[in-house]
Amino acid sequence: MQRRRVFILGSTGSIGTSARDVVRDFARRTGEARGMQFDIVGLAAARNGELLSAQAREFSAQCVAVVDDGASLDLPSGTRVFRGRDAAGEMLAACARRGDLVLAAMVGAAGIRPTLVAIEQGCDIALANKETLVAAGAVVMPAAARAGIRLIPVDSEHNALFQCLKASTSMAEVRRVVLTASGGPFRSRTREEMAVATVDDALAHPTWRMGPKVTIDSASLMNKALELVEAHWLFGLGSDRIDAIIHPQSIVHGFVEYLDGSVLAQLSPPDMRTPIQQAMCDPERFDGPSRKLDFAALRSLDFQPVDLARFPAISLAHRVIATGGASGAVLNAANEGAVAAFIDRRIGFLEIAELVRDALDAMPVTPIGSLDDVLRADGEARARTEAMVRA
Repeated sequence: MQRRRVFILGSTGSIGTSARDVVRDFARRTGEARGMQFDIVGLAAARNGELLSAQAREFSAQCVAVVDDGASLDLPSGTRVFRGRDAAGEMLAACARRGDLVLAAMVGAAGIRPTLVAIEQGCDIALANKETLVAAGAVVMPAAARAGIRLIPVDSEHNALFQCLKASTSMAEVRRVVLTASGGPFRSRTREEMAVATVDDALAHPTWRMGPKVTIDSASLMNKALELVEAHWLFGLGSDRIDAIIHPQSIVHGFVEYLDGSVLAQLSPPDMRTPIQQAMCDPERFDGPSRKLDFAALRSLDFQPVDLARFPAISLAHRVIATGGASGAVLNAANEGAVAAFIDRRIGFLEIAELVRDALDAMPVTPIGSLDDVLRADGEARARTEAMVRA
């Protein structure tokens, strides 16, 4: 039986919680004939010391990382502790080794540096942090290629495309890929209604349960915009071969259309444990804890085009893919700043996309050759966005 050492970055968030369910289920089924088990070696979180400690005790983690220097930890004797802004990367540099699996699920640009450290250590990456490629794809993808590691997407849409693309021998056979979007809580709202939407309105997602930042991104479809840019880096496709469509049921997660007219789709209930387990076990498949599709209860699958007037984030994504350079870092950073301002009730909902567009308009498109280039563009975009919020 293969035992896989695993590090979970963002272990106290929704992805980390789902990943722990998968690991628990595999441990529970030890008597079954399956070829894999997981050993959680390290865990990283931003600030929830109590939950992080409970996780470390449950899985006998050898090391933990926490961003908040003041977070209280209650850990078994001998557990290595890393603290501070770069704690996750320091933990990986000290404890990870070639062949380990790192589930990268930290929220936002904070996930870029530890992902690069994991790649340098020779770890395979199960990538759940879309901002890593949106902002730093020009750095991360070449680093992964040089290291010879596997980078498997965990986002349900990219994981769907990853699975469907296994039917191809070359990306030249692919006409286009299509990511689905639930449409979020504002799928049927008018632009006038969206203009007065509250934070609670934006957090009321109809099908997925996620953290606040991702949920608000889903309400604006900025989440889908980020995913379009991520798909560009993952699969090497231009803007004209990547699209999004509204699918309220969140059953179909992605389509791949081939040159001969064949279209392959991946279907599963909206349960993140499915793509997480697929990424952790690929290329093998096993029974797991996620919900299974009930075909007898499946009455209809609805699709509709994205209304770009109400959801301009999709147009911004196509612009970023075509522009390249630091535009992805600007898109991501400006959006993070705008979402934070919306959560703090300093701007209205529609102003999120407007601030991102203004940042893209205002900032020059500089080349990206290193992580420092990414972080420089990220910092400038955040400062500019905050200044525009205060104006």
